[in-house]
Amino acid sequence: MQGLVVKKLADKFWVRVGNDIFDCVARKNLKSDGIFVGDKVIIDNANNPATIESIQKRNNQFIRPPLCNLDVLVITIAQIPEPDFNIVDKLILFSLCYGVEPIIVVNKIDIDSGICDYVKNVYGKVVKNIIFTNALTYEGVDKLKTILKNKVCAFAGQSAVGKSALVNSLLKKYASTVGEISIKNQKGKNTTRHCEIFCEDDCFITDTAGFTSLDEKLLPIAYYELPYYYPDYVQFMDKCKYKSCLHIKEPISDCKIKQLVDCGKLDKNRYLRYKDIYKVLNDKWVKTHG
Repeated sequence: MQGLVVKKLADKFWVRVGNDIFDCVARKNLKSDGIFVGDKVIIDNANNPATIESIQKRNNQFIRPPLCNLDVLVITIAQIPEPDFNIVDKLILFSLCYGVEPIIVVNKIDIDSGICDYVKNVYGKVVKNIIFTNALTYEGVDKLKTILKNKVCAFAGQSAVGKSALVNSLLKKYASTVGEISIKNQKGKNTTRHCEIFCEDDCFITDTAGFTSLDEKLLPIAYYELPYYYPDYVQFMDKCKYKSCLHIKEPISDCKIKQLVDCGKLDKNRYLRYKDIYKVLNDKWVKTHG
């Protein structure tokens, strides 16, 4: 039978087949390759526990957290704590590099801080879907659930933006401790301790910690490929003087992206974050290739 690995603890696995969950162990020859939450596997349930016989080809794989075969990464921010758009940009970049659809969810919309307008203006041409929610009142939750239907999804973002609360609102049977914001410094306390996929109404949603630790040095691209993973830049690149324009050292007269940043049509802060990521990738290339 083919199933989906929905939970892993040490050498024990829980595999979902239809509406049933099987406790499983893996054949020894599979342990060296590793089995991750999100893996599609073939199991033999003749014995108890059942045995994972083989792993199907993966569409993608993340190292931290150990997840694979993601369809959608739900990048969650909120009015409080203050959004870190460096994290947002890196999560979008990792998603696009690994063939995962990024969507942005702005939670806690009952608090008005202008973040909603900023996200619409800056990221409206970067991601296909931007959803505005209030997990406590369920505002926007039905729209989000429709987008996530029949897809394996993971929530990512800063602590205390409401990822667990959103998962609770989407999956009524899932009882997760919701993160609290430290009154002293308004920084989140991470409450999710392991990776697990929860299934309900054809939604396969993972609540996990670790995506904020993504390191751009782990990106599977070279520095000169970076511009092609910025959808808001790609649409204007044919107006740059050089096809190989990296939007870094070229004079502003030759670079359409720099011109648009200069006149305010492209967000300056996102461009500065782009330059920071470019530098990391370029330094990595120099160290690797001399």
